[in-house]
Amino acid sequence: MSQLLVRKLLIDLETPFPLRWNGGDAFTSAFMNALSMSFPVGEQFFMDSLRRGLNQLPAEQQDHHAPIVKLFAAQEATHRHLHALFNKHLDKHGQVNHWAQRAQKRIARIEKLDARHGVAATVATEHFTAVLAHWLLSHPDLLAQAEPRIRTMWMWHASEESEHRSIAFDVYLAMGGNLKWRLRWMRLMTLFLWTDLLRQTVNNLWHDRSLFKLATWRSGWRFLLGPQGLVTTSYAHWRAYFRPDFHPSQSPDALSREWLQAHENDYTRLGQSA
Repeated sequence: MSQLLVRKLLIDLETPFPLRWNGGDAFTSAFMNALSMSFPVGEQFFMDSLRRGLNQLPAEQQDHHAPIVKLFAAQEATHRHLHALFNKHLDKHGQVNHWAQRAQKRIARIEKLDARHGVAATVATEHFTAVLAHWLLSHPDLLAQAEPRIRTMWMWHASEESEHRSIAFDVYLAMGGNLKWRLRWMRLMTLFLWTDLLRQTVNNLWHDRSLFKLATWRSGWRFLLGPQGLVTTSYAHWRAYFRPDFHPSQSPDALSREWLQAHENDYTRLGQSA
C-alpha cells in the first residue's frame, strides 16, 4: 500500500483576489476557475463512491482497503473545502456555476446503479485529473504570474491528485470491476468532462466580457493546442488508460513528490498511511 499523507494547506483564501488572477490572462484564469467550480461536487462524489464500493467488499478486503480510502477521503475533503472558499470569490465576481448543477443531476443517476459504476466513473475522472496534474507540475511557468497563494493551491492540489491516483483504481479491481466498464466509463467521463469544462470556461469568459477578444483565444490555443499545450502533450498519458494492463502507478509521480518536499513549509501534516 502506497504512502498517503493528509495535509492542511497554510494559505489565505479569505482575502479577495482578481478574477484574472493568473497574471491578468483571461483564458487560463477562466479555464482554471471552471475546473474549481466542479471540485466541491466532484470531490464529494469521489468520496461517496469509494465508501459505497468499500461497503460491498468482503470483510477482509474492507479491512485492507479501509485505511487508505479513509485518507483518500480526507485529502479530497480538504480539496473540496479550499475550492469552495475559492469559488465564493468567483461568485462575488459575477461568475455563475452551471457545471455543478449538471454534475449533480448526472451523479444522482449514477448513484442509482450498482456501486461499481460510481467507482468506475471515479477511476476515470481520477485519471483525467492525474493527467492534468502531471501537466501542471511539468509546466510550472503556466502559473508563474499567478498570485503566490493561488499558485500554491493549484500545485498542492495537483501534487495530491498524483499522490492518490491509484486508490480508486485498486478499489475497483477489488470489487471485481472489469475492463469493459472501466473503458466505457472513461469514454463517457471524457465526453462529460470536456463538454462541461469548455462550456463553463466559455460562460466564465462571457461574464468577464473577454469571450470575443482575439487575445483570449490566442491564449486558449496556446494553452490547449500549442506545442506545450494540455491536449498536445497529454494525449498519450490519457490514452494509456485504454491498455488492458494499465495501472495508475505506471504514471510518473516524481514531480509531485519533489513539489511536496520543496514546499513543506506551506502545509502541516495531519495523518499518514504506509
